[in-house]
Amino acid sequence: MPIQKISRVIISTILLTSLATAAQAADKLSVMLDWFVNPDHAPLIIAKEKGFFKAAGLDVKLIAPADPNDPPKLVAAGKADLAVSYQPQLHVQVAEGLPLIRIGTLVSTPLNSLVVLKNGPIKSIKDLKGKKIGFSVGGFEDALLSAMLSKHGLSLKDITLINVNFSLSPSIVAGKVDAVIGAFRNFELNQMDIVNKPGRAFYPEEEGVPPYDELIIVAHKGKVSDPRYRKFLNALEQGVQFLINHPKESWAAFIGAHKNLNDELNKRAWRDTIPRFALRPAAFDTTRYQRFAKFLKKQGLIKDIRPVSDYAVELP
Repeated sequence: MPIQKISRVIISTILLTSLATAAQAADKLSVMLDWFVNPDHAPLIIAKEKGFFKAAGLDVKLIAPADPNDPPKLVAAGKADLAVSYQPQLHVQVAEGLPLIRIGTLVSTPLNSLVVLKNGPIKSIKDLKGKKIGFSVGGFEDALLSAMLSKHGLSLKDITLINVNFSLSPSIVAGKVDAVIGAFRNFELNQMDIVNKPGRAFYPEEEGVPPYDELIIVAHKGKVSDPRYRKFLNALEQGVQFLINHPKESWAAFIGAHKNLNDELNKRAWRDTIPRFALRPAAFDTTRYQRFAKFLKKQGLIKDIRPVSDYAVELP
């Protein structure tokens, strides 16, 4: 066999071996979502579908939970690597003793809001006195509502709270309640508009509540130095950048992977969520977290204000 041909065979063999070794060396990483797949998870889906995780040497598995309360608990128990969670929930769970720490941000603004019918009788928060307000999950939503009412001289005693489970927009559309707290501005407002019952949102961050990150990435505090996590965040940032630069191509990739989401509601939610994604997922504002912790303490949701380094970090 000619030397040149032998050389080509050797080189080809080396290349194939290298590719096979790289494929085998991909580090598995499990990420529990906070809920079923939806446009809130777009940067994660894009990073996976466009190969950014793979290029970083990661084999990332995105898992929708059976119970949305489980993901942080599974991470704390060492049964999942990372979880999509919520900043308010993180403060409370760390106060309860769960070994969790924030390593990244997915959605960097609140999505939660207080929603009323746009053409209804409620024109300002003051108009809620004596009215019925629906909610899904007690605790933090009560605290949000209390702060918002307080700014307008009202308290929880001035309204009637009704548990509507997760039927927020249907409850207000059907007239069962006058307002709902906990409505995500990128989803419930679009649901209402689609059925020709447009809503109006009062935003917590404009009504006495400090701004906070809606969706974050949490890890087990004892595993924060895991080298996979920085690779994950770098790939996630690539996903966000691609999403911002190529929204149409990103939408095509998203629905290509999740064809059941190709409907009017998800198209609108996609559009409204894009401006809210963290452009620098690894970065965080220490003062912002301290400010929000003080708010939670004032509302009685946590007893002590811990050093931010106890529950949030920017990975090197």
